[in-house]
Amino acid sequence: MNTHTPAGYRALLRTGSWFHALEPALQDQLLALAHVRRLRSGQRLFARGDAPDGMYAIVDGAVRVGGLSETGKEAVLALVEPPHWFGEISLFDGQPRTHDAWAEGDVTLLHVPQQPLLALLDAQPVHWRALALLMTHKLRLTFMVMEETALLPASARLARRLVTMAEGYGDWKDRNRRMLHVPQEQLSLMLSLSRQTVNQILKQFEAQHAIALVRGGIEILDIARLRLLAQ
Repeated sequence: MNTHTPAGYRALLRTGSWFHALEPALQDQLLALAHVRRLRSGQRLFARGDAPDGMYAIVDGAVRVGGLSETGKEAVLALVEPPHWFGEISLFDGQPRTHDAWAEGDVTLLHVPQQPLLALLDAQPVHWRALALLMTHKLRLTFMVMEETALLPASARLARRLVTMAEGYGDWKDRNRRMLHVPQEQLSLMLSLSRQTVNQILKQFEAQHAIALVRGGIEILDIARLRLLAQ
């Protein structure tokens, strides 16, 4: 299959639980509306306050989602990878983007533009439910992160975030991955911890043979043990 066209990414997208659960007709319609977009490393996809321009599916690389304070301090909410879909919030309210999105390395995305997608949903309103399920999945994750921040010690928060990332933020269907290509600096920004604290905890996890620290990321050696450390 030619992966230079949106339809060529169907098999990859179906490894995600949300797209996999869609009716085949809706899968076809989304891919028919989509076009391929590529970003260079460090290029911004959109910024907080930008007008909504539709939904995206990441099919190669990673996108960093977060925000900057007036003093330039960054808060990273997530580092999303294939086959993650995002950008659906503005479909519901038409309001500007809530956060910034940057390419973390070279990135390939499918872009489903706002107006054609809204026209499809207006013509077939039954499909609004599918978009709502995508949004509510992320809302549940947000509540979980808020609870973890308030109640859990730093080590458990870090373990949970590693497990969550290894499982594709709950979107991957029946799989998890072994390699997390995420710098420790990004983990510290995600969890509002110092880089030194993150490094110390990761070394503790490594001593317990749950992970291995490798060049450019973290290798998950024992996800069951990591889940225990997250409790």
